[in-house]
Amino acid sequence: MSAPPGIFTDLRSRLDSKAVLTSLVLLHSAVTCLSLIKVATFQYYISFSGERVWIAVIVALGFSVVSLLFVIARFSFGYFVGFYFYTMILGFLWIDVFSYYSYPQLPAGISAALALVLFLLPALFVKAPLRQLVKLSNAHFEHLLTLILVISVVTIAVASTYNFRLVSVARIYDYRDTLEFPPAVRYLTGWVSSTLLPFAFACYWLLGHRWRAGLVLGLLLLFYPITLTKFAFFTPAWLIALAVLSRFLEARTSAIASIFVPMLLGLVLIVLTGAPLNSIPGRYFDLVNIRMMATASSALDIYNNFFSSHPLTWFCQISVLKPLMHCPYQAPLAVVMQEAYDLGNLNASLFATEGIASVGLYLAPLAALASGFVLALGNRTSAGLPPRFVLMSTGVLPHVLLNVPLSVAMLTHGTAILFLLWYVMPRSLFEPKT
Repeated sequence: MSAPPGIFTDLRSRLDSKAVLTSLVLLHSAVTCLSLIKVATFQYYISFSGERVWIAVIVALGFSVVSLLFVIARFSFGYFVGFYFYTMILGFLWIDVFSYYSYPQLPAGISAALALVLFLLPALFVKAPLRQLVKLSNAHFEHLLTLILVISVVTIAVASTYNFRLVSVARIYDYRDTLEFPPAVRYLTGWVSSTLLPFAFACYWLLGHRWRAGLVLGLLLLFYPITLTKFAFFTPAWLIALAVLSRFLEARTSAIASIFVPMLLGLVLIVLTGAPLNSIPGRYFDLVNIRMMATASSALDIYNNFFSSHPLTWFCQISVLKPLMHCPYQAPLAVVMQEAYDLGNLNASLFATEGIASVGLYLAPLAALASGFVLALGNRTSAGLPPRFVLMSTGVLPHVLLNVPLSVAMLTHGTAILFLLWYVMPRSLFEPKT
């Protein structure tokens, strides 16, 4: 027998209580730090020293107070993104204590902590809905979803003429540096894979159109042989996981668990098995604990080191601004970092790019505050929509924002388009039909 709906709803509410959320965010902070201790055994540029561990523990304990903001704030787009950024900055503060590099570490740590707090203030608490000057009817919106599928199919067909290779995940780096797409195809690929199809999946899933949701997942998987990224390969599984997780948990708990559970599992696997990175447990740990989170945190460490002795960009890395300014770097910042540190193509979040690289560590908190207001537009355009839908439709973007500048996320990956889609959606779409 299945549990009565009232009991199920009561259980979800209990799991979203302040006591449970407080325990969960504090436990997540501990897991993040413990994970980085283990990461240090595999990555030379993320170090660990028993002599300084007490300093790192004090820093982590003090900063974990910030996580309590996620206990008092209601769920929103900014909540989802903000918790991932909290994890990244906590990781950087831990790494900062043991940094392999030489730069002003205390000011860098203070700057990063203040930047996150200033980012979270608008991202968590600016939610006033925008007046809907344009609102589609339910019928017109369903036509829009069909148009998204058509655009996606055309994009996949065109992009596949430039590259379509069925290779294992282990071999993608043998080919990925040779990929070249025209600008229009590159933008469409980013919009469709990061925004349009996840948005369509959330709509179809919550409307009960399971076969259409399955079609969307199939289209998303086709981006793997085109782009040859792990991100594309795992996106369908990630969206299914969010759909299942949010079925049993409230949106806030789901957002926190979406990063806590994978990191905890990776840590447990690697500690219990003691396996190397080329094993199955090791590959999982590498994908989740290292590449998904530790790399984003260590990027701040590297950017702080580089720009402590090199000219700032003053935002000239943004492609539309570069022709108008004298820019000290002609190549993209990720390539500049690759040439300087030989660690691969190192893209980084807004805290590193719009912050450290653009204005330096002393003004970086102000850049983070401005970025928080930009992303708070997502809260305002999605106001009135079901939290579960917002969580699912934006499922890919927290990972995007951990690894690329804000300007790239807004334009190349279509975050601005998602805001527009939320804005024009009929708020009655998910109401029960009578």
